[in-house]
Amino acid sequence: MEVITTTSALKALVKELAREAYVTVDTEFMREQTFWPDLCLIQIAGGNHQAIIDPKAPDIDLKPFHALMTNENVLKVFHAARQDIEIFVHLSGRVPHPVFDTQIAAMVCGFGDQVSYESIVRQLARAQIDKSSRFTDWSRRPLTEKQLNYALSDVTHLRTVYEKLKEELDKTGREPWLAQEMEVLTSPKTYNMAPEDAWKRLKTRLRSKKQLGVLIALAAWREREAQEKNVPRQRIIKDDALIEVATQMPQTREALNASRALPRGFGNSRAGEAILVAVKDGLETDAKLLPPLPGGHEKMPESTQAAAEILKLALKIVAEREGLAPRLLASASDIDAVAQDDEADVPLMNGWRRQMFGAIALDLKHGRAVIGFRDGRAEIMPSAAPFKPTAAAAE
Repeated sequence: MEVITTTSALKALVKELAREAYVTVDTEFMREQTFWPDLCLIQIAGGNHQAIIDPKAPDIDLKPFHALMTNENVLKVFHAARQDIEIFVHLSGRVPHPVFDTQIAAMVCGFGDQVSYESIVRQLARAQIDKSSRFTDWSRRPLTEKQLNYALSDVTHLRTVYEKLKEELDKTGREPWLAQEMEVLTSPKTYNMAPEDAWKRLKTRLRSKKQLGVLIALAAWREREAQEKNVPRQRIIKDDALIEVATQMPQTREALNASRALPRGFGNSRAGEAILVAVKDGLETDAKLLPPLPGGHEKMPESTQAAAEILKLALKIVAEREGLAPRLLASASDIDAVAQDDEADVPLMNGWRRQMFGAIALDLKHGRAVIGFRDGRAEIMPSAAPFKPTAAAAE
């Protein structure tokens, strides 16, 4: 097994791998105690070479590796690439390209929603992954040969997985679908970690735009603090406490101290002062500049809610018929948006998704198609008669 610990050895490896049509890539990292992932290992394999790169080696510079990641002549193959790419973007400022994500490809090929690496290796490479080293502390040195072998298997089996999936994509003609997904995965916008967008990670239902403005300001403050101090977000303030503050909108130390989700006396701390400033900023934000309230499904008219439920049923029918994971075709928020607006700016209404399901969704919504049964199976069929809205629906 080759473990790369020097820049000269890395340059030699990259020179060989740059001749390959594709390389498989994976990482091992730790994130429990930090905001930014602590990169511990890089595993990489081509057709004739495979190696482990040790980013923690004192005599190594990863620039040759980052150059390979942006070499347009070499396809980079990952499984569930998002976190790996995020690490490389943070370290180098550049997004790897071109990229092939076997998890997304598996969804396109009908292997289900977010299939695990172990599962796809078992199905396509006919191999079993030894999970005994799964919870290794990858930051510790030295690592055992067993641990290194486990890490390297993540890219050696991935070669077979990639080749089988590529063959299936070529056979079904769905490669253009995957290409559209890879455009999103390799867009710099995907990795723009703007603090102002941090609130989107939180699952909550708010009652007013004022609460939303406060939540956005609070989440942005916590994001900046966590990034600057390089600690997990929860170390600054936990999600439930952040949401409670956004809901209650306290404007004094006394009101902040009254929150049961915060430690006693929190309002007297520097963090407490910063939170009160964020609450003030959020309350002063013009409601017209704020996005729609999350969880808006409950506020839709009953007729629109009914349309959304029908479209969700139709989604299951189409996904099963085409051998696709429903989540790949459309999210619940996509469905709700289309139920409310034919011109909704959501992924469902663009590219291959519109061809596969978006157009059907509009036909169902406007009565040009119906859901029926044929031979005991639910199907979507053309409407037998022109749709005539009732007076209530017309209103």
